[in-house]
Amino acid sequence: MKEKKAYVILEDGQVFEGYSFGCEKDVVGEAVFTTGMTGYVETLTDPSFYGQIIIQTFPLIGNYGVMREDAESSDGNISAFGYIVREKCDTPSNFRSEGTIDDFLKEKGIPGVYGVDTRRLTSIIREKGVMNACICTDKSAVDLEAIRKYRVADAVKNTSSKQKRFYKSESGIFKVAMIDYGAKQNIVRKLNQRGCDVTVFPYDCKAEEILNGGFDGVMLSNGPGDPKDNAYSIEQLRQLIGKLPIFGICLGHQLLALAFGADTYKLKYGHRGENQPATDLITGKTYITAQNHGYAVDIDSIDKNVGAVSFINANDKTCEGVTYEKYKAFSVQFHPEACGGPHDTEFLFDRFIALMKGAASNA
Repeated sequence: MKEKKAYVILEDGQVFEGYSFGCEKDVVGEAVFTTGMTGYVETLTDPSFYGQIIIQTFPLIGNYGVMREDAESSDGNISAFGYIVREKCDTPSNFRSEGTIDDFLKEKGIPGVYGVDTRRLTSIIREKGVMNACICTDKSAVDLEAIRKYRVADAVKNTSSKQKRFYKSESGIFKVAMIDYGAKQNIVRKLNQRGCDVTVFPYDCKAEEILNGGFDGVMLSNGPGDPKDNAYSIEQLRQLIGKLPIFGICLGHQLLALAFGADTYKLKYGHRGENQPATDLITGKTYITAQNHGYAVDIDSIDKNVGAVSFINANDKTCEGVTYEKYKAFSVQFHPEACGGPHDTEFLFDRFIALMKGAASNA
């Protein structure tokens, strides 16, 4: 079968030629690159990529097939709008494989482009910052102005659970309420492994429902988009602060900071991939972390009487964590539950367990 040409067109008019795979359709999104060498299924199904076109810097994608069990979204769907790779593999070799990356994208309605010089494309975004782009098969019909005007909107609304879900652990020692802003399933798995029964709430749940639910702690999940777009969720968090132990990850980290009165801003090109160094300011240790975010908490905006920066990015010195000791709350920008990815910071889940134990003993 003859390969069909496809194009990636950046908002500044630069054109990258490749070939179409997956679902054949035109899309506009925010072009971002991720540096993970493995875990492309987890990357594709991470809800934090909503509204974005993913560029994989690793050159070969699909070589071990697709395993739906590894999906990070609760429904196994893909929130990203498009996928760009250097080379796709149509003959995967893995005993767990259930199909090809091409078939997976077709099934989920996501367009892909392969044969693109992803190294050059990544270099452009690295220098100029995150850019909007489109994937299309007819470059003559592209409206550059429409591409430039695109903005990721209603990201949390479109990725959060629509109703409550319950995940029981073997021991049920603790009851955790997790607010789903576009959660990765591995957060639930890590909590279940530590004896936490997890009730997942939609993003627009009321604080009152959690406070009256007999929970031992609150987990704030990751998610996509600009944290400042979530005014209602931020107000609900203000009502939870100081009432129950809180642990926030990624977007949950940003929303908690906003609830405490700090500010957030958009990064030039974000942190995405599985090799971001985060330094613990207490111990001095630097951990390799997985990350996927385009916004950061402004360190200078954090009230020192309220919270203290606990981690910083060893590359650009941006905020990677905050501890709110008086309020039994803490948060991190990176993903301690990373899958696939480094497991260096899984101890943060144990820290959350210790907070809940301490709160229970003081009750």
